[in-house]
Amino acid sequence: MTTTHAYGDDDQQFLELTLPAGSDPAPVAVVLHGGFWRAAYGVDLARPLAADLATRGWAAVAVEYRRVGTGGGWPTTLDDVAAALDLLPDLPDAARLDLSVLAVVGHSAGGHLAGWATGRHLLPAGAPGADPRTRVTAAVLQAGVLDLELAAAQGMGDGAVTDFLGGPPEEHPDRYAVASPTRLAPTGVPVLCVHGEADTTVPPQQTRRYAEVDPSAEVALVEGDHMVVIDVTGPAWQITTSWLDRHRTAGPHRPTLVP
Repeated sequence: MTTTHAYGDDDQQFLELTLPAGSDPAPVAVVLHGGFWRAAYGVDLARPLAADLATRGWAAVAVEYRRVGTGGGWPTTLDDVAAALDLLPDLPDAARLDLSVLAVVGHSAGGHLAGWATGRHLLPAGAPGADPRTRVTAAVLQAGVLDLELAAAQGMGDGAVTDFLGGPPEEHPDRYAVASPTRLAPTGVPVLCVHGEADTTVPPQQTRRYAEVDPSAEVALVEGDHMVVIDVTGPAWQITTSWLDRHRTAGPHRPTLVP
């Protein structure tokens, strides 16, 4: 059963919670969809992943947020993701959520948001999303846009990064400093980066760059393009779910290389 919960007044500010079978508290996996932060793409991209995670015993949360073109961008999109995560302890079914295990899974721009959410506890006071109420304990970044300065310089997504942050790094260095996952890493949180080797939408260079600044991050380069990592029937998703299974209990973990 899936229930919908608002975390704000806008009709895009909602999350969908799908609980697994049983009555015991379940580890939580939050799915953040991609689409270059643009209004043309929505939570429907996250729903198949959340549904599959629920069958695997996770309390799965698919998050919708305001995007560029419908009130999103800087800092609104970041504020929305933070608000959605921080609402989890107040949900009517919060007793079913084991928030000591809080994984985030994000694809493309959602990978950016997942990487950013993982480092929220490192943000300076006053930055969007600072002082988190909930703490991420594991993150899977699927073909993530992880180095925003690099992506902006490359004009990735026909200027998607500059549209999202309101301009290039030289105009808004402070925004890039608190929004780019590579600027927050290493976070002290286990991270898996999964990326298609033939991805031309978000090149694997983004994942390699993240691994440079967080050598503890695990990297899985797989055959395929930008969308292969969110195919719930494919091998890339199997890598993701197997890794999540290894991180579904609270406590420290020692990262190992994913073959």
